This record gives sequence, structure tokens and C-alpha cells, in this order.
Amino acid sequence: MGGNINGLLRSLGAPTLCFLAAVAHGQPASVMLQGEAAETLREQVLAVGGELTHFLPIIDAIGARLTPAQVDQLRGAAGVHRIIDDLDRKEPEAPPPACQLGAGLELDIDGHVVRWRLFNKGKDSAGLETVTLAWPETLGELDRASFAGRALTATLDGSRQGATLLAADALPLAGGAAATLQLEFSRPWPSGELHQRHLNLTATFADECAVELIPGYDDNDGDSYYSTVAGADLLHRHGITGAGVTVAVLDSGLWDDPRLTRDTQGEPRVLASYDAIAGEEVSIAFDESGHGSHMTSILAQSRPVTRAEATPGAWRGIAPDARLVVVKAFSREGQGDLLDIVRGVQWIVDHRETYGIRVINLSFAAKPRWPYWQDPINQALMRAWDAGIVAVAAAGNEGPDAMTVGSPGNLPYLLTVGAITDSWTVHDPDDDYLPDFSSRGPTPSAHIKPDLVAPGGHMAGLTRPGSTLTQEFPEYQLANGDFVMTGTSQAAALVSGLVALLLEVEPELTPDDVKCKFMSSANPAISADGRLSYSPFEQGAGAISIQRALTLGDTGCGNAGLNLKTDIAGEDHFEGPAVLAEDGSPTLPGLEQMVTPEPPEKGHSESRRWGIKAHIERPQHGMSEPGTPEDPQLPFDWHSLYLEEKARMEQLSRTPE
Repeated sequence: MGGNINGLLRSLGAPTLCFLAAVAHGQPASVMLQGEAAETLREQVLAVGGELTHFLPIIDAIGARLTPAQVDQLRGAAGVHRIIDDLDRKEPEAPPPACQLGAGLELDIDGHVVRWRLFNKGKDSAGLETVTLAWPETLGELDRASFAGRALTATLDGSRQGATLLAADALPLAGGAAATLQLEFSRPWPSGELHQRHLNLTATFADECAVELIPGYDDNDGDSYYSTVAGADLLHRHGITGAGVTVAVLDSGLWDDPRLTRDTQGEPRVLASYDAIAGEEVSIAFDESGHGSHMTSILAQSRPVTRAEATPGAWRGIAPDARLVVVKAFSREGQGDLLDIVRGVQWIVDHRETYGIRVINLSFAAKPRWPYWQDPINQALMRAWDAGIVAVAAAGNEGPDAMTVGSPGNLPYLLTVGAITDSWTVHDPDDDYLPDFSSRGPTPSAHIKPDLVAPGGHMAGLTRPGSTLTQEFPEYQLANGDFVMTGTSQAAALVSGLVALLLEVEPELTPDDVKCKFMSSANPAISADGRLSYSPFEQGAGAISIQRALTLGDTGCGNAGLNLKTDIAGEDHFEGPAVLAEDGSPTLPGLEQMVTPEPPEKGHSESRRWGIKAHIERPQHGMSEPGTPEDPQLPFDWHSLYLEEKARMEQLSRTPE
């Protein structure tokens, strides 16, 4: 093991292998024991009077309820190699945000009247002070404005299409309540001509707590848009829908709604459901949280796209005909127990052949507590990967700081996904950017993560009415019943769907091949100066592209330099290429030459382009010619790569089917 990995571990403050128990009054607590054989450990636990809770032969471990005295009896016993006795430890809850106001994601438009719903999710009353707005000339003049039925006074700006609305006194919005801001214009809203993005609206409450109206998409009823942004719609048109590929979703369960439980032909497609919390197969893994249903909706919802301008034959889910295996390991509050998660992974591996499981979606992340090879969840997932299951993990939502990628996304073998957002413009990639929340690498073991990035912003999907999510975030509910969420969880679910599409076309691919296909064909964000817009610790190999994976993706490069077999056996472990700079920050050799010094824009960029083709064919390079070779001092020869890809595509176009 090298010095850089130890330095990175110290900078993260990684805990030591075994932890002191924090059990009051000698009461039993949840403990994991790992050793030579799970069966032997079970007998040892029962011999000291402990209660067996989890049998985990996938990692030669068991879970048990043990008192501190019983733990002491087992510590150092023959065949017991490791004890983790602080699994009941609760991480401190983050304090609530200072501003606990929310705003509806879409307007309610009724002729001359526009309504916007505002929510106070805090306990204390909040007073509305001002509303600023700007509207298109088509709507004429602002005739009236009110909040919660009380009139607001408008002060127009010089354009007569903008105003500041004032309340005589701050209008209160009680804690836990919602109220409507209503605007009445002299002309009706012209359907099809104007859209929400044409209206700018900000409501400011006391203590400078403000909420803004998002631009939104044009047709939430007819489309969820991300299948188009991800390029899945074009595959749907050609009948590629994930048919014959089984995806296991390890999450909070699944809402029993036919748009989730049935495929595009109306046939049942949930092959099995397993409750890893209870440790039993169930007929329905009831989703109290709502998170698992939303992930499954993005991955496989079988509702058709009906938007007039959309690709014919497109579906809202990425792989709408994928078969599903539902594994519930997360509670109503969205909390997952380490032992339950390992048990869920074990059940998936044990039933891989029975249900043909090829993919496992892992839309969760936690701060790493151990080196990747000592993390029990990672140990189970290494065995899943070795068994032929592609594991797709969320990077986490703890950015923008470095070294915030969570576990299990820190496991080098997995396909770890960060998030980008399309800024609500489906066909304009020039405003796609990496949001601050997406976790950055490297990992504590110096590996570059995430592996790639994918759409994860404002993703509309299905979740159970009355679930925890709908109760805690009422402002994210759309009028058609869809629920909007943002995060790397959503990005991971989307990628799991794309993996299913790829495996339908090329079922012979191994997990390493799938990873290689996507990473070798990803579209990196490149600035006009020829350097990367984001470092590899931020964007990985770039934005995922299913079309490029199918046409230009390579095999043989996935997890190069690693050895899964020796890692599982404990014979060798691997560190990545990251090193520590003089100031203690993580970096890569030559990183300063790789990445542009200009900070990346949020939203539209005149400099950033996603992909080699878009970079070379930007106007300053000449649209008809690929331009001249770039500065030889640059670490990337984009020009040669462009010509190579162009030649490969031309060869493919000449190859008979």
C-alpha cells in the first residue's frame, strides 16, 4: 500500500477498524462478527447466549444482538476475525436550513389568472414581504395580485412588464401551512405560445428567505423528458426497451402501481420481492418512504410519452420492459441498516440465476467508514460483481467539496454515477452543467470517482401517495400526480436503465465490459481552450451516452489494473492514482494542465461543450472542417480522437447488418 492512500484516509478522518461500543447499562446492541465461516460464528454467538439476527455467508459474517459482556467473550475467540459493535450508532442529524420555505414547481394557469403555491415547512410563521415578477407583453397589464386572499400593492417598473408587489404588513404564512399567490392579468395566457419559463417570479419572506419559480418543462403531462435527454427514446423507437433483462432495485420497496409493476404490454414484470429488513420473501415490498418507487419509475416506468414533439414510440422510463426484482432494505424514514443491506445483496446474488438478475441499482450513499475492501456492503457487492451482476451506485449528494463520494460508490469496481442537469432545455446541451450537490472524488483509497455523470436534475416520476417523500416535500408534487426529485440517486437509476438497454442488445457483456463500454464512450465536458471543463474527480469520464456506448464503446478496459479475485480473497488491495498536493488537497499528476483555470458556468456556456465532436465542430473550429490540431502543449489530442471516431462511424455505416 502506498503513502498517498494513507494520507487520503487521514484527511478524511476515516475511523479505525474496530469501534468501542456505546451501549448504556449493558443492554444488547446490534453487532456484526466476521471470520472464517458464518456457520461457525452462528454457533459461537448462540453459545454465549446472543441472539442471531443476520446470517451473511456472502461475506463470512453474521449479525447478532449482544451485550458488551457477550462481545468481550467473543473477542479473540478462534475463527472470529472482526467485530463491529457500534452499528446502533446514530449519526447526528443536520440542523434544519435557516429558510424552510418551498415553492410549487409548476403554475396553475386558468385564463387570465396565474396561481403559485407556496409552502412553509418550518414550525414558525413566516411573513411575506415582497414579490418581484416580470411577465411577457402578451399578458397585458397586471390587474390584481393577492397572497392568501389578501391584496398586494404593485409598483411597476419602467417596462410595464415588471413589478414589485408589496404587502402593507408582512403577510404571515403559518408554520406547516401553504398559501397561494394569485396574479390576474388583463389578457389570458395563450396556450401553446407561452410557457412557465417566460414568467420570472420571486417571493421574499422575512430574514431574506426567498423562493423562485423554476423555468420548468413545457409539458409535464405528456413527458418526463429524461428519456430524451439520455437518448433512450431513440432506442425505444427501434424496439429496444430492456426486454429480457432483470434489474434488482435495492431500496425502500415499490408502490403497487401498474405503471411500475407491469411492462409496456401490460404483463406483470416483478419477478420477486424480498424484505431484507424482515429477512423474508413477500408478495409486495410496501414502499413507505417512496424513494424506491421513484427510482424504479425512472428506471422502468411503462407509461408512454404523449408529447406531440417527442420521438414516436418513446416511454417515460428508461427501460420500460425490464423485469424487476424488488429488495426492500430502507425504512419509512429512508434509513438503511448495514446488515439489512448486506442481507439484501446476498439474496440478490443467491437468486441471480433463478431470476436472471443482471443489474443492481444502488441509489444510496453514506460517508465511508472503512477502506473500500473492509466495508461489509462493498465486500458483498464485490461478490455480486464477480457473479456477473452490474452494480450501479450513486456518488452521493455531498458536493462540491473533494472526497465526498459515498459508500458503496467508493468501491472501485462499481459503476459510480454523478449528476448533471439539463437546465430544463431538452435539446440544448450547452447549458448542461454539474450541480454543486453532486459528490466529488477521489475516494479515500485514491481512486477517481465518479466514473461518469448522467441526468439527475428535476426528475419527474411515480411515488406512492402518502409516502414520506410526499409528506415532507409537498412542493415537489405535480398536478398530474408525478413527483419531482433531484440527486445522484436519480442519475444512478437512469444509468441502471441504460445498462438494461445495452444488455438487451449485447447480453454477452460482462460487468467489466459494460463499465468499459460506457466509460470509453462518455462525452467529457471540454472548454474552448481544449482543456477539461471539470476535473476527472468531478465528471469522471464524462456524460453517459447510450448511442455512443453501442457504436463506439470498447471492451477490455473495465477495471483495468485491478484484480477482483485477489481483492475478494484479501490477498491484495488497490489504490488509485490520486496524490496529495503540497497544500494537502487531492490531485492527479498533471491535473493543472488537464483542467481549464476558468470556473465552469452554471447554465448556458459559450465555452463548455459535451463531447469531442461538439468541441471540434464548434464554430471557432469551423463547422464543415474538423479544424487544425490543437496546441501540442495540451495533454489531450482531441483532433486525432475526433478523426478516429469519425472513421469508425463511417466504417459502421458501410458495414451491412
